[in-house]
Amino acid sequence: MEYLIIILVALFVAGLTFFSGFGLGTLLMPAFALFFPIEVAIAATAVVHLANNIFKIFLIGKHTNFNILARFAIPAAIFAAVGAYLLSYLSKLEPIFEYTLFDSSFFVEPIKLIVAILMGIFAYVELTPKLKDLSIDQKYIPFGGVLSGFFGGLSGHQGALRTAFLIHAGLEKKAFIGTMVSSAVLIDVSRLIIYGTSFFAESFSILSARGSLDLILYGSLAAFVGSAIGRYLLEKVTFDGIQRTVAVMLVILAIGLAAGII
Repeated sequence: MEYLIIILVALFVAGLTFFSGFGLGTLLMPAFALFFPIEVAIAATAVVHLANNIFKIFLIGKHTNFNILARFAIPAAIFAAVGAYLLSYLSKLEPIFEYTLFDSSFFVEPIKLIVAILMGIFAYVELTPKLKDLSIDQKYIPFGGVLSGFFGGLSGHQGALRTAFLIHAGLEKKAFIGTMVSSAVLIDVSRLIIYGTSFFAESFSILSARGSLDLILYGSLAAFVGSAIGRYLLEKVTFDGIQRTVAVMLVILAIGLAAGII
């Protein structure tokens, strides 16, 4: 049963996030958490997430706008490290409030609430006809990288902010997705280095001891298939359709973060 759940979730979500640029880690981690401790689920998800982004580079990386990539991803990678360094301190802050729903406790943390508010603002822009065609001046692109990278290192939710910013950078459809994917790999590598190898090494040893590395392999392969399907459907999807997908996912993720569910 665990194989079926991981494969179906990875397949569907990878296809969906090919267009949005975010959501795979957020939605796949709970599936892994059904079968492993939370720290192991996070590590397993990280492997699938990074492997899938590298695979997507082969699918669409050639369309990357390297001028935008340099302006956005370099400051993003630097500030992802800064955010990651601050994570240990800010993670100790007490939740703003907690509540119980259906016998489960949920905690609303300060940093996630800030990210949720930012996502809500970006979603409003995408859903407002007069604003969704807004373009961002090239000189502000590094600031978008700083914002995305910093909060990515701090909370792990850099994908949504990266997408929300780059979608207004004046890129055509394929260049937009190619630049997103290339940026994601650079930012992920930066923040994972700062997070350190001890946690992941320990988690992976647990996975290996349980003989569950093959579950990660199947999850990664399913994500590859989902991304390949997304690449095929890209020719049939308009940029306006991508914008609507991004807006809906931003709203869902913002609500989940603000409510303490994610």
